[in-house]
Amino acid sequence: MLVIALTGGIASGKSTVSRRLAEHGAIIVDADELAREVVEPGTHGLQAVRERFGDEIISADGSLNRPALGAIVFSDPAALADLNAITHPAVWRAATERFEAAEAADPDAVVVYDVPLLVEAAEGRPLHFDRVVVVEGDRDERIRRLIADRGMSEADAVSRIGAQADDDSRRAIADVVLDNNGSRQQLVDRVDAFWHDLSAGTQQSWR
Repeated sequence: MLVIALTGGIASGKSTVSRRLAEHGAIIVDADELAREVVEPGTHGLQAVRERFGDEIISADGSLNRPALGAIVFSDPAALADLNAITHPAVWRAATERFEAAEAADPDAVVVYDVPLLVEAAEGRPLHFDRVVVVEGDRDERIRRLIADRGMSEADAVSRIGAQADDDSRRAIADVVLDNNGSRQQLVDRVDAFWHDLSAGTQQSWR
């Protein structure tokens, strides 16, 4: 089995790459989905977040109030680091369980770990992946996409990008960089070329 880590900053085009790899037959493990699961009501994760940030980040129904939490952590690097220290280990444990289940079902599977915050979660630790793929777009273009496609203000877009690792940090861990400063079709073509090269190689264990 091959496990590929797929990462990229917000609005870089990572979701387009993930969908295309799924069309090629890859199994997608979505870190964002896992991040939601580990702070669902009744989880240790949500309790830890509540203890750190207070009752104001809990909605009336007992779920995590993400906008309230985001307003705190995206303007405070120390608070963001505290949140990451709670959620990243829990997400990694859940991801590892998904990798093991995929390998048990199909030893020849290609699993893509779709993880926006790979650099932040690694925190200098070795990365145990067969490939690390980084999707990259110019900062100004990503800001434009966040404003046009997600309705963010320019200030919010700049804040979200600034809260993530920079391009140099992502390139430092990359085996492959997919440029997304052109059209969607150009990005898809680059993904297809990557998949072709991957399929021609020798598969190995992700461990």
